[in-house]
Amino acid sequence: GEVVHRMLTATQYIAPLMANFDPSVSRNSTVRYFDNGTALVVQWDHVHLQDNYNLGSFTFQATLLNDGRIIFGYKEVSVPYSIQGWQHRTQTMNEFVAVCNFLSSVEYVRRRTIYEYHRVELQMSKITNLSAVEMIPLPTCLQFTSCDPCVTAQIGFNCSWCSKLQR
Repeated sequence: GEVVHRMLTATQYIAPLMANFDPSVSRNSTVRYFDNGTALVVQWDHVHLQDNYNLGSFTFQATLLNDGRIIFGYKEVSVPYSIQGWQHRTQTMNEFVAVCNFLSSVEYVRRRTIYEYHRVELQMSKITNLSAVEMIPLPTCLQFTSCDPCVTAQIGFNCSWCSKLQR
């Protein structure tokens, strides 16, 4: 789309750990991925912080499943609380950008507004060696395939059925 890459990374990401990791500072560090069609797994092995190599290495992974679940696995997390800003940097976030075009009395104006859908921030005290976190997506109106379950759903949304779209 038209949205600048910088805006996407600021608003749409999945981060099992978000810090200044640099795989190039150690020959033992790797970042690998695997996709079997139902799951995408990204694994960071023995990665170090760019500005604090002596803190130790980290090994962790993120798995995105085609049913919407996200699993973070932590094999080795060296002293997580010593990382600057750590407690607010392990999360998933999804937002969308609306582009509004309008003509003011003087000029044509284009304004981008970022709307946040949902943010999940994990309790960092739960992130330890050999731990895992599974996130299960909240139900949405789009999961319904017929009118009655849609309009009677108690999921916190005001769902309505569109007969033309059958959604």
